[in-house]
Amino acid sequence: MSAAAVSAALAIVGAEVDGLRVLHYLFKPLTTLLIAAMVWRMATSGHGYRRAVLAGLLLSLLGDVFLMLPGDWFAFGLGSFLLAHLCYLRALRMRGGWFRPVWPVLAYGVIAAAMLAYLWPHLPTELKVPVVVYVAALAGMAAQAACVWREHPRVATALAAAGGACFVISDALLAVDRFAVKIPFASVWVLVSYWMAQWLIGRSTMPFSGAPRR
Repeated sequence: MSAAAVSAALAIVGAEVDGLRVLHYLFKPLTTLLIAAMVWRMATSGHGYRRAVLAGLLLSLLGDVFLMLPGDWFAFGLGSFLLAHLCYLRALRMRGGWFRPVWPVLAYGVIAAAMLAYLWPHLPTELKVPVVVYVAALAGMAAQAACVWREHPRVATALAAAGGACFVISDALLAVDRFAVKIPFASVWVLVSYWMAQWLIGRSTMPFSGAPRR
């Protein structure tokens, strides 16, 4: 965790200070890779769960690279993170039923609808459908994480639920800053909440006794 935290801090400094941009290019992907290495080394009772989380982290790593490249690679980054959320959703399904209880689904549905309504006038036409699909996947992943936590209240499921919530916060901040209104120190808030999300989901691979092992 300490190595990932230092790497994350250097990536954020590089994002905020123009003359140190090389730090962002080096340490942004390295931070996600260090979280993936943590997951790889962790003891777990569900190897299928860990494999799905690792796949999500590696797809997120690809998304990290796309989003920091010069030029307009946003759609490629969006696609990478969409696939990452589907991997996380697959992992979460191994620990509980689909979307029960229903209240987290309703809560995240309202949040997703509100964000889309706010962003819609600001989105480029070619991105409107991809963004809707992405937001649905993100909200579904976060809702499933909360549902599994309510179905099986354990430390591991609480970590995943908190990670899902942090992902929603991070992506909402990123979208508002990119498409609607500039947020002061946006890189700080976006990246801190993003890596908290990834770390929490990664830590959720700890041994879990409330669902079948897969």
